[in-house]
Amino acid sequence: MSLKQQIADDMKAAMRMRDAPRLEAIRLLRAAIQRREVDDRVELDDAGVLQAIDKLVRQGQESIAQFEGAGRTDLVAKEQASLAVFTSYLPTPLTAAEVDVLIEAAIRDTQAASIKDMGKVVGYLKPKLQGRADMAAVSGRVKERLA
Repeated sequence: MSLKQQIADDMKAAMRMRDAPRLEAIRLLRAAIQRREVDDRVELDDAGVLQAIDKLVRQGQESIAQFEGAGRTDLVAKEQASLAVFTSYLPTPLTAAEVDVLIEAAIRDTQAASIKDMGKVVGYLKPKLQGRADMAAVSGRVKERLA
């Protein structure tokens, strides 16, 4: 079953159970996916759906930080509930050791020798790590290895 189909099925289940917070989060997720499909004029596959989910997760984390700074615990709790729904669709995250092994393999496979080759290495890693690791942290590790 595709990820989009699983999200649609989960939305129907949330409607039947009258789980309003979960339903709201899933509707937000479906809207983000649909907006991306309309903007790009393509039907998203699982990788594209993962990118949309990853973007919502990052936005949610930023919102939580801002709400905590403003002392809005009610909004923090609501955002954390939505974040839990979004992350349930992401694959299991990789450990730091697993990411390091993939980085070493990518450097070896792309024959990267200097910091100039960083784009090649990150481009090679992105499809393998999408939704499973923070790409900003991965970029930092690649930069350390190539420096």
